[in-house]
Amino acid sequence: MELIDGNNVLWGLFISALLSSTLLPGGSEILLGYLVSQGEHNRWLLLGIATAGNTLGAIITLGMGILLAMGFLKNRPLTPRQLKTVTQLQRWGSPLLLLSWLPVVGDILCLMAGVLRLPVLLAISFIALGKGLRYYGVILISG
Repeated sequence: MELIDGNNVLWGLFISALLSSTLLPGGSEILLGYLVSQGEHNRWLLLGIATAGNTLGAIITLGMGILLAMGFLKNRPLTPRQLKTVTQLQRWGSPLLLLSWLPVVGDILCLMAGVLRLPVLLAISFIALGKGLRYYGVILISG
């Protein structure tokens, strides 16, 4: 089964994690858990690949927020959910991005971090840490 062996499965994990970090659905946790349970790949490698893919997806969402702030969102009212997210981000700042791994809420956090123009490197650091911790939890559970 050449298509699921070697590097192809690692690229699959990366792409699944990237898509899971955007508004598109993905099953990166399930794939990561499966790969860990198979024991054919180093757990740290799998953790790094999943975290990198998921973080890259969040960076794309963060970038979309920056672009929105530059033009599209000017003079547009925010929805109540977006307003609540903005208020929380203004209060807690980049550390709130540790929760960027949460379904739906995490996407909004990353988007609004871009809109608010939080310091990009600090934001990415907290995003990566939160996502890495989530995937580490998946690895611990998967055995």
